[in-house]
Order: sequence, then C-alpha cells, then structure tokens
Amino acid sequence: MKRLWSPGHFSCTLAVLVMIMILLCGAATVHAARIKDIAGIGGVRQNQLIGYGLVVGLMGTGDDVKNGFTRETIANMLSRHGLSMRDRQPKAKNIAAVMVTAHLPAFAKNGSRIDVTVSSIGDATSLQGGTLLMTPLQAGDGQVYAVSQGALVLGGFSAGGASASVTKNQTNVAIITNGAIVEREVDFAFGQDKKFSILLFQPDFTTATKLAATVAGLIKNAEVKAVDSGTIIVRLDPDFTGNMTEIISSVENIDVSVETGAIVVMNEKTGTVVMGENVRISTVAVAHGNLSIQIKETTNVSQPLPFAPQPPAGSKPVTERKDGTIVAPGGQTVVTKDTSVAVQEEKKQLMVVPRGVTIQEVVQALNAIGVTPRDLITIIQTIKAAGALQADLRII
Repeated sequence: MKRLWSPGHFSCTLAVLVMIMILLCGAATVHAARIKDIAGIGGVRQNQLIGYGLVVGLMGTGDDVKNGFTRETIANMLSRHGLSMRDRQPKAKNIAAVMVTAHLPAFAKNGSRIDVTVSSIGDATSLQGGTLLMTPLQAGDGQVYAVSQGALVLGGFSAGGASASVTKNQTNVAIITNGAIVEREVDFAFGQDKKFSILLFQPDFTTATKLAATVAGLIKNAEVKAVDSGTIIVRLDPDFTGNMTEIISSVENIDVSVETGAIVVMNEKTGTVVMGENVRISTVAVAHGNLSIQIKETTNVSQPLPFAPQPPAGSKPVTERKDGTIVAPGGQTVVTKDTSVAVQEEKKQLMVVPRGVTIQEVVQALNAIGVTPRDLITIIQTIKAAGALQADLRII
C-alpha cells in the first residue's frame, strides 16, 4: 500500500500551522480602525444654521409679552399680514419666542429636508402642543439656506395647578423631524482638481505616516503625502478619468493602525479618572492619609433657679453690665455655646507602587493603595509632579 504522508511532510505541515498561528496572534494585537472612523475628507462638512421665530398654539404656557422682544415680534408678524399692533398691548399667553437651530449636511440639495431644534428664549413654561411659524434659517454668511415650519415634538410634559405641578424632562426644548426645507445649496468644487485631503480627527504624526503609506499602496499612479500630523494630501494622476466618489469610498474603508498618546484625563467635579492604553508609571513610594477636622457648636439656654431672691428695696429692677448683658431681677436667662473640635487622621503606611509596563499593571498597582477615586486624583497629580508618570495629565 502506498503511504500518503511522510515524517518530513508532517513536520513541514506543522511548521506552516505554527507560522499561521503566530501571524494570527500578531494580527490580533494590532489595533486598527477604518479611515472613515478616524478622519474626514477635506471640505466635506456640515454647516450650522440659526433662526429666530415664534411658536403659537400653546395652552397658556407662553411668554409674558411684557418682556418686550416677544411683543415686538408679534407686532412685526401681524403687520406683515396687514394688522397694526404698534400702539396696543397684547396679553396673549399662547405665543413664545424661540431660537431655531439646525445642521446643513454636506451636498444637501434644494428641496431636501433636515431636522431642527426649537428652544425657548423667553419665560415660557412649556412648548407642548405648539407650532413653529415659518422661520428662515441663516448661516454664518448671513444667507438663508433653509426655511423651517411645523408642529413641535417634546420629550416630556408639564402639568399643574395653583399649588402643585408635575414636570417630566425638558419642556422648553423641542424638535421637528424633517422640519426644514433646504432652499440654497452650498457651492463646493468636489474632485475637479483631481485631488482630495484626508483630515485626522486626532492629529498624530505616526498615524498620519502610516495612513499615507497604506493609501499609497492601494491607489496606483497617485501621489500620497502627509503634510503634517493631521493632513494627508492625495493627488491623482492628471490622466485619471475614473469616478472620484469610488476612489474615496475605497479609501474610507481601509483599515489603519491607530497610535494613541499616553493621556490621563481627570474630572475633579465628578471624581472621574480615565487612563489611556499607553500610560506608564515608574516605581514610587506613596503614602496618602485623609485628614478630617470636624467643628461642632451647640447652643444652650441657661435659666435662673426658681424662687430666686428679689433685689433689695430701692434698687434698680434691671441692670446692664459693661459687656451689654441685661440682668433681670432675681436672676437672668443667658445663651451659651459649647464648641467641640475633633481631628482625625488616617494612619496610612508608606507603600511602594511598582513600575507598570501595561495599563493593567498600572491599575492594579493604584488599586493596591486602597483609596477613593477623588484621592486617586490627588495621588496621580503628586506622582506627575514627582516625574514618575509617563503621560500627559489633563484636568477638565
């Protein structure tokens, strides 16, 4: 019978399997992300829009027109419809002045719809049940790019009476889904000069260099250059006649390994500490003990004894001491204060925090100290001042 395998063939196959396992393990440790998740295409961006308008149809929860700007807005609106309200004082409570905001997407065309957010700027208590009147939305250049109008949608409600009320969530902010119609397009010459730029959300020289090399390996006959830590310029061949959209679509879905800096972010207001993957510490000795000082004052009232002797005949019924104390006949009632001071200091031992080569070892070493997150903020600041923290410390 013919043998189907040999020891040499088996050893060769085993070596190939071991090599595949090593490559798979190495690939698992590489942290990659799509270019579209870490960068954007230059010029492809949103534009902010804003407008001032009126919400009507409220159930007595609108602005007090005495604030001035609401009254003027009502008068201007009615004057455009042939009604003069300049010399009158309206008392309507079903109207509210609002600011309308929206984001105009890139390449938005005439007639497309976008969402808007409506926010009260007066003293209205609720926008529930209101309808936004036609409101032009302007960009930073003063041009009108969209017009908004429609019924409001709130994520809460408000109800109450003379002595009690119930409110759920925010009732002075509402949204209108597809509530604005685009009236003007943003001019943008896309792909006419056969080049585009990739802008990193978090600029980094290492990531930009790797991204440029990866894109250059995918797009043939193109010049790809990282001009700084956050910008990569891609220049296509002058004879390129393909679709620029397809090229960018291919680039956006490329996986690139992302380099992150060693950063520690601390929020003292909430006691939050966030550490990046590359945070390292050197070996240090740490002793941290809380010092608590408690001062307590108790007020006491001292009453005279019963049947206190009366003052002798002919003496003053009431006397006043030099310190201002009034002495009544037969005794006096005085107020005394007892003050107690207690000082407590934790007896913490000096502990050695070993050098950490991974984020897990750093966390384990800091947890071994056994402190609260707020104490940890102070400890990390002190370690940074000692030069033992290899990370950028940011406090928000």
